[in-house]
Amino acid sequence: MKSILLLSLPIVGGAFLLPGIEGKSDLPLSSEASSQPAPDSTDSIPALNDGRTALVVTDPQVDFLSPNGVTWGVVGKSVQENGTVANLEALFQAAKDNDLPVFVSPHYYYPTDHGWHFEGTLEALMHKIGMFDRKGPLSLEGFEGSGADWLDLYKPYVADGKTVVCSPHKMYGPETNDLVLQLRKRSIDRVILAGMSANLCTESHLRELLEQGFEVVVVSDATAAAQTEELGDGYAAAMANFKFLANGVLKTQEAVAGMANSAGE
Repeated sequence: MKSILLLSLPIVGGAFLLPGIEGKSDLPLSSEASSQPAPDSTDSIPALNDGRTALVVTDPQVDFLSPNGVTWGVVGKSVQENGTVANLEALFQAAKDNDLPVFVSPHYYYPTDHGWHFEGTLEALMHKIGMFDRKGPLSLEGFEGSGADWLDLYKPYVADGKTVVCSPHKMYGPETNDLVLQLRKRSIDRVILAGMSANLCTESHLRELLEQGFEVVVVSDATAAAQTEELGDGYAAAMANFKFLANGVLKTQEAVAGMANSAGE
């Protein structure tokens, strides 16, 4: 019965459309759900500039997105194939151009975080290689240009006095930082989600935001993930889960167009 229901969903621009909750949502489940080309029409572009939507970017930091970062050996191929760095800048720029609020959920480790008594596989690795390390919660000593810093490309957007830089998450999701509080205090209930890395922090943010009652659309080419023989393809794993879980999965070009599209237009 469920498969019959899925097949009965309307298709616009080659994407499955989810039925709206109280008429609010018309986000495509996936822009890759069909090989049919999108029509030359704004009908298939979701209205993301509606006063209740924000851009949330996870971990737009050197250690993930720069060849100088400590994880580049395993994430670099995915970052380059997706054009992640440029696509994230396009999202930042579109959000600023259209006055959408922007939130960054960063990942930092302080010396005291290295005293944990037990860790998962990736936690242990991140601590071992000094990923996202900072001197302390109240110190910016050595921060500029470090692996914990933003890419230079993003600094004008993050440091414009309007972007909300949340307290750091320590594992993968926003349960340990103030992202949800910051969104709620601004009456945001829909999120455009992008950033690093797809199957870890980005997916964990997706899951928790959904559990907290947010509508979430993920931008599939504004993220990337580690790909290794031992652990597998993190990006492919994330894409499967995004399509199952998110309210919508868009490409950067679609999300940018959506940010310029106001409700009712």
